[in-house]
Amino acid sequence: MIALQACSSGPTAFMAPTANAPEGASRVDMLVVTTRKPSDDPNVLFTGERGFDYLINEVAVSLPPASARTPGQVQWPKTSTPDPATEFAVLSVQRRTLDEIDLWIEKQAGADGRLMIFVHGFNTRFGVAVFRYAQIIKDSGAPVAPVLFTWPSRGGIYAYNYDRESTNFSRDALEAGLLRAAHNDSVKEITVLAHSMGAWLAMEALRQSAIREGRVPAKVTNVILASPDLDIDVFVRQFQVLGPERPKFTIFVSNDDRALRLSRLIAGNVGRLGAINPSQEPYLSLLENSGITVIDMSKLRTGDRLNHSKFAESPDVVKLIGQRLIEGQPLTDSRAGIGDHVSALAIGATKFVGSAAGVIISTPIAVVDPATRENLNSQIEGMTGAVGAPSAATQR
Repeated sequence: MIALQACSSGPTAFMAPTANAPEGASRVDMLVVTTRKPSDDPNVLFTGERGFDYLINEVAVSLPPASARTPGQVQWPKTSTPDPATEFAVLSVQRRTLDEIDLWIEKQAGADGRLMIFVHGFNTRFGVAVFRYAQIIKDSGAPVAPVLFTWPSRGGIYAYNYDRESTNFSRDALEAGLLRAAHNDSVKEITVLAHSMGAWLAMEALRQSAIREGRVPAKVTNVILASPDLDIDVFVRQFQVLGPERPKFTIFVSNDDRALRLSRLIAGNVGRLGAINPSQEPYLSLLENSGITVIDMSKLRTGDRLNHSKFAESPDVVKLIGQRLIEGQPLTDSRAGIGDHVSALAIGATKFVGSAAGVIISTPIAVVDPATRENLNSQIEGMTGAVGAPSAATQR
């Protein structure tokens, strides 16, 4: 519990708009949809309590110039009045109506028509979610119109069950938002990026949509679950209900995730999806048969003491997400294994371990998906003449 406190460390009341951004600063404009209860304090804007209408705001966030920030990190304000020269700051907050959503999407999605909806995790206050998503958008370089769906989290380590029930409270609103976006003619592709407990909310909204509409909206092409705090058995059921015309799934896992270890204890010692070892059975066969790509970050080291936010705090990982979206390809595009892009990022030396069953990459970021293994098997056969007998050069 003490370790988990790190998720909520830092200031949380800084949403009042500040002065104009300095020269060289970056700006991220996002649409924020929330089921939280509004606050009278403009620095808080929305509390961790539940509101019975979902409300929409357009929020502009300023990120300090490149000389004052490190990719993968949020330069958190030290006071309730941030300094835009060195810290993240809010430039404007404007309430929007449902009709204005469509106009915003048309303007922000551009010719490519790409939308990314981010669903945050447990123990996250409103302002923290806004700044974290602004950092992800900036560091990934993803060419998307960013939409944040933020649900009622009290931002406290002892509110796990409250937060969990708040995701159930919010799933109808997220489903409605997904359907509205999918019906917008300007939108061509939707990526859902969900972190931690937010993965449960995202899967439930997609599941409901599949049941109600007969399938997940066709425009939802990618679902990315980062460190998902999801019961493995429940995820399998949710995934099955999505049907054969489901989106392409990518899951970021790390078996040293301390937050998910605690979640497992709370859940009665039931394994969490975000902490599996994808190279071991039964997960390897399950994932292969489902066509799911898993990116194993267990050996990756970031500044996150809980190892629970590696996907956002590693510049290489967020760039990987952005690069694939820039190229107009899903993260699991069968035309090219995602491992090619991992290698191109020069994350670390790669050791190929061949077997008749396939190939597993042993790196700080490992990728397990059928397309990658097929691609790497071909590479190994070319270097060794036989899968399963890597040369000394390959082993190095």
